[in-house]
Amino acid sequence: MHSTSRRPKPSGRAGEIINAGAIAAMMSIGHRLGLFRVMAELPPATSAEIAAAAKLNERYVREWLAVMVTGGVVTYDAGRATYTLPREHAACLTPGAQLGNLAVYAQAVVLMGAVQERILGCFRSGAGMAYEDYPCFHQIMAEDSGQTVVDHLFTILLPLADGLTTRLERGIDVLDAGCGAGRALIAMAERYPNSGFTGYDLCGDAIESAQQAAAERGLSNVRFEQRDLTEFSETERYDLITSFDAVHDQKEPAELLVRLYRALRLGGIYLMQDIGGSARLENNVPLPMAAFLYAISCTHCMPVSLGQGGAGLGTMWGWETAQAFLQRAGFANVQRHVLPHDPLNVWFVSVKQ
Repeated sequence: MHSTSRRPKPSGRAGEIINAGAIAAMMSIGHRLGLFRVMAELPPATSAEIAAAAKLNERYVREWLAVMVTGGVVTYDAGRATYTLPREHAACLTPGAQLGNLAVYAQAVVLMGAVQERILGCFRSGAGMAYEDYPCFHQIMAEDSGQTVVDHLFTILLPLADGLTTRLERGIDVLDAGCGAGRALIAMAERYPNSGFTGYDLCGDAIESAQQAAAERGLSNVRFEQRDLTEFSETERYDLITSFDAVHDQKEPAELLVRLYRALRLGGIYLMQDIGGSARLENNVPLPMAAFLYAISCTHCMPVSLGQGGAGLGTMWGWETAQAFLQRAGFANVQRHVLPHDPLNVWFVSVKQ
């Protein structure tokens, strides 16, 4: 007997990919409008009931629901004309999900489409792009940071370094290099009033958002400054430096790590989150969402580095590369962690000895 392949025909696979892309774009809309959250709190409901609860137009909501039903995200009872977001689906599409709200990342699919014309030009010229070329980028990154970093900061992440929480309670100097909108730093500043916190980021809109959030909370032990880390040159200034998903798209990641090492005092700790993929393509084939990560690299992280005249290592520069750069910068006994709540990233804990 001849064996038959279960793999779809190329045309069928292409159709599946296009269909999934459309669903992702609509998931982004549902996330931004709070529709998943509303549906998670409702019993089976009509499109009119869902629209009313979300304070949205029923006709648009009904068409969006049709995408979610045909996409297998929402179930539909034709007899009652009601829609339900199954509990197990809500668990990964609403805030507080164990492995994070995946709808947050659907926004990145829409962002890639928004910059397509400029990326086409980059393919032809080899040029790069600037952070400000990406609409709503920092909003997406702040949401990502909220669920991978801030939500687990005090229970999982800071305890990765022995004795760190005790030092923070007593009072130390902390830098977040590439702080974005500053959510992690603000959370630490609120928790540890005896410590001083500084956040640097290249993007003015992110820093402005961080400054406003800190002012609203009345925090006097945290400051934010727009700063190009390429020129960062402080020496033995901090007891803890953090960077959350911020190193790989710098102009020169290896040089930045050298500068961060110099900025630490003896015994200082560096806590670094970055993408957990391998430097070798073949190792990433089974990695969850690997194609998504390479696409983000091609449309954002690599062009941003190249736009600064940098190496353009990209999102998938590899945990092996990151670990080697840390060791070359001077860090000894680099500890690598892959955490259950954050399977796409890798965490490094390094001490200046």
